[in-house]
Amino acid sequence: MSAPRTTSRRPVGRRLHPAWIVAVVAFLALVGAAGFRAAPGVLMVPLQTEFGWSTTVLSAAVSINLVLFGLTAPFAAALMERFGIRAVTSVALVLIGAGSALTVLVNQSWQILLTWGLLIGLGTGSMALVFAATIANTWFAKSRGLVIGILTAGSAAGQLVFLPFIAALAQNPGWRQASLLIAAGALAVVPLVLKFLKNSPADVGALPYGADTDAETPETPEAPPTAGAPVTPGGTAEPRRNAAVRALQVLKRASKVRTFWALVAGFAICGATTNGLIGTHFIPSAHDHGMAETTAAGLLAVVGIFDILGTIASGWLTDRFNPRILLAVYYQFRGIGLLVLPLLLSAEVQPSMIVFVVIYGLDWVATVPPTAAICRQVFGADGSVVFGWVFAAHQLGAAAAALAAGAIRDATGQYTYAWFAAAAMCTIAAVISATIRKDAGQKARVPVPA
Repeated sequence: MSAPRTTSRRPVGRRLHPAWIVAVVAFLALVGAAGFRAAPGVLMVPLQTEFGWSTTVLSAAVSINLVLFGLTAPFAAALMERFGIRAVTSVALVLIGAGSALTVLVNQSWQILLTWGLLIGLGTGSMALVFAATIANTWFAKSRGLVIGILTAGSAAGQLVFLPFIAALAQNPGWRQASLLIAAGALAVVPLVLKFLKNSPADVGALPYGADTDAETPETPEAPPTAGAPVTPGGTAEPRRNAAVRALQVLKRASKVRTFWALVAGFAICGATTNGLIGTHFIPSAHDHGMAETTAAGLLAVVGIFDILGTIASGWLTDRFNPRILLAVYYQFRGIGLLVLPLLLSAEVQPSMIVFVVIYGLDWVATVPPTAAICRQVFGADGSVVFGWVFAAHQLGAAAAALAAGAIRDATGQYTYAWFAAAAMCTIAAVISATIRKDAGQKARVPVPA
């Protein structure tokens, strides 16, 4: 009698692939980490009222957060490769919780720079959108665009879940209780992450979802050496290096590819027109026009609802259509919305404002799945870390826009020029995205010395 033949490492009789369990926990982790994203716009006015700080000072705290949010991302991707997804995610959530909780003790402007800026910036940077790309590339061999869309929507869901409560607490009993809510949301997810967020399919004796043979890996197996980990001149893989070294080596290789800089430019504008402007200054701007803060916060919550729908739909579209064209369309629609926004702001919510909120919500981070897909197509196994660097540009753009818009508000008494400038930048991003070459992937895979 011949010995039984083993054809797969996947456990027999498994109904639900473990990749989907990991994806659910990752989604919840992103929801927990997203609480602070809803906070600055809501808490800015109460902090100004209590401490007398200027819009520029508070915008500077948000800018520090966004800079660290972005610059931490590529190193977090490399750290996840080195120490595991679970460990990095757990530490990130603890940093967010600590930064939010300590905010209740501030009474000097430099302290808000430390809590909002340093601690929460490092934590949210380690839980940036690169986390979604890492989960998708590690656990899924197919449907990656859809998975990235779903996970990216987790951040929008966090805004949706937290924003109304933060706004209500900021009004009564006060902004300190709102900060504690954010801390609780981040820390509550840590036990789930420690128990269920496995580092790789091998940890549970499975293959990536959609893989048919043991030879398949999360990345395309035929990708040349330069698209993956650093190699020696003889073509063999080098020993695993320090995570920071890995991230910097990937940046060196990616910086020689024109497509990388096109993605960097487009995503910097994406960050400027989402987190930087709308996320930070929409509520203060609406307040300038006489709208109640809770009403404006409710509008941003609606943005979050449609962000979920738009991002998941974008992931589905990315699996089927040219991601470059999708990016161009998304950016141009966003620019049109920003162009008309100054005409829509008023003390009362008009139907035209609802239309803007719906369209802007559908477009909010719909750019993420196609951007991550291009990174994967062009840079192969380096794709997640490259996306980390591209996301860093997203947050640097957001930081610059947050600070600039605050300065414009202090100088002119209104945000109008900031909205118009953002609309023009979106048109530039649309043109850049549409002109990315279709054969960029083949050109980028020419060996580049490490």
